[in-house]
Amino acid sequence: MGRGGGNRTREEERRARRAAMPSLGRRLARRLPGVLIVVGAVFDLVTPPQYTAAPFLSAAPLVAAPLYSLRATAGTAVAASVTEILLATYHGVEDYYQSATEAITVIVVSLLALGINRVVRRSDARLASVRDVSEAAQRAVLPAPPPTLAGLAVAARYVGARAGARIGGDLHAIQDTPHGVRMIVGDVRGKGLEAVEAAVVVIGAFREAAEQEATLEAVAGRLERAIKREGGRRAGLDQHEGFTTAVLAEIPAGNQSVLRLLNRGHPPPLLLTPDGGLRELAPSVAALPLGLSDVAGWPDRADETFFPAGALLLLFTDGVTEARDRAGRFYDAGARLRGSRFSGPDDLLDVVVEDVARHTGGGPADDMALMAVQRPFEA
Repeated sequence: MGRGGGNRTREEERRARRAAMPSLGRRLARRLPGVLIVVGAVFDLVTPPQYTAAPFLSAAPLVAAPLYSLRATAGTAVAASVTEILLATYHGVEDYYQSATEAITVIVVSLLALGINRVVRRSDARLASVRDVSEAAQRAVLPAPPPTLAGLAVAARYVGARAGARIGGDLHAIQDTPHGVRMIVGDVRGKGLEAVEAAVVVIGAFREAAEQEATLEAVAGRLERAIKREGGRRAGLDQHEGFTTAVLAEIPAGNQSVLRLLNRGHPPPLLLTPDGGLRELAPSVAALPLGLSDVAGWPDRADETFFPAGALLLLFTDGVTEARDRAGRFYDAGARLRGSRFSGPDDLLDVVVEDVARHTGGGPADDMALMAVQRPFEA
């Protein structure tokens, strides 16, 4: 399933292909208005006089409206109207009122198509502006990590939801600390700028605590307090509304064969071995998300496991696990990735992102944050 990527990642190549060539379905749809005009003309010529091409010719500009520019839609409308008039002239006007009605129908529908085109173009422009702002904000909050960190290969992705969806609070961060490489992948409850603001608070608290605290448990405690302070700062915010699911991970300095995880209500990470093996790293004790210490209290405890040479650690938010296909089936990352081999973290994330898009038939309904870390093969 995984293959080497050369100088460009699989994700970059996929975007380049999409930018250079529209999808097959879109290319076929763009040809449909012309096909309707031709089929309508042929239908009119080979059928008895009581049959008409008006339905085909009226449909052509309507199909063109959401797909073409205003000028191209107008050209389609003119072609459909002219074709209707030429067909009426060719047959001779035996029933003036019927011919006039058919021509007026095509012209009126064509004018409606031009109006629809204007509405669609303006809506597309607004959506594009919203997405641009959202992506810029997300890039500022979640800068791309370095490709290598303390000898580990690293990759991260943030994939926005389908066009029109509000930006979420999915987050990821990784840094080299005196205690080892520490990372977090989390999801702030809610959508919009408040979720992004809360994600900034969580990432800032993590970066400070990861440097200063000796254990993952202490890092989690600092995050808990930061989230509670943030909830108290916001006037009118219910304390139990501002929570964050998260996985904290640590690969200790000087012993990269050890992997420590602390899970606070988040989807379990996956460990993929070089031979195609896969293991879900579920927590030994379930815990509530960060920010809910007032609901229940318990001592945090990190789980420790073996991190083999060449293995890949995959962390992700619930935008992956809750992605559904048209039948309502959830995406099962473990089942889809088991038995596959990958050339590195970038390759793994490219495959997951593409596979989720295929599973959902066009893109996730929720944002996704993903991070992959690979321990190097021993010399």
